[in-house]
Amino acid sequence: MKKDKKNLSESLKDLDEIVDWFEERDEVDVEGGLKKVKIGVKLVSEIKKQLKDVENEFEEAKKELGDGNL
Repeated sequence: MKKDKKNLSESLKDLDEIVDWFEERDEVDVEGGLKKVKIGVKLVSEIKKQLKDVENEFEEAKKELGDGNL
């Protein structure tokens, strides 16, 4: 069974939770922090792709309107 992909809002929320996790700690567990960083790197990569997809969809919508001045 294929895992459902997160949407952009969910990915950004997950990344924000990781940032909050780091901000809430006076001392960070190195191993735990490394796991969070790895997850964050994957999320950033996913978010970049999602933003590119949104940009492409916007460009397609502009083409459909036939107006390059949007």
